[in-house]
Amino acid sequence: MYEYKEKYTLDFSKIEHWDEFHQIIRKELDLPRNYGKNWDALWDCLTDMVDIDEPLNIEILGAEVVEQKWPGTINTLVEILKDLKHWADDYFCDYVKVEIVYGDARYEIT
Repeated sequence: MYEYKEKYTLDFSKIEHWDEFHQIIRKELDLPRNYGKNWDALWDCLTDMVDIDEPLNIEILGAEVVEQKWPGTINTLVEILKDLKHWADDYFCDYVKVEIVYGDARYEIT
């Protein structure tokens, strides 16, 4: 659980079905088997991950695929990751880096 990696890549570029969305998140972030596959459970796991005092570098690929199939989903994920970055009065700003690849463009979440 929570095996440290220099970069965690959430690759949604080949996603076909909704149930794959949280499966990809669980697998790539090395979340517990009992991960609840919902936004609240993701938040709980992410806050546990940043408490380990190791940098958390997340790259999101295939955002456009998710957005096309389930509008608003990527925005919700990005908002959660933004909240994590600024959680605890911005304590984790320097620990959390999130990059999203949308088509040919790459953006860092601030």
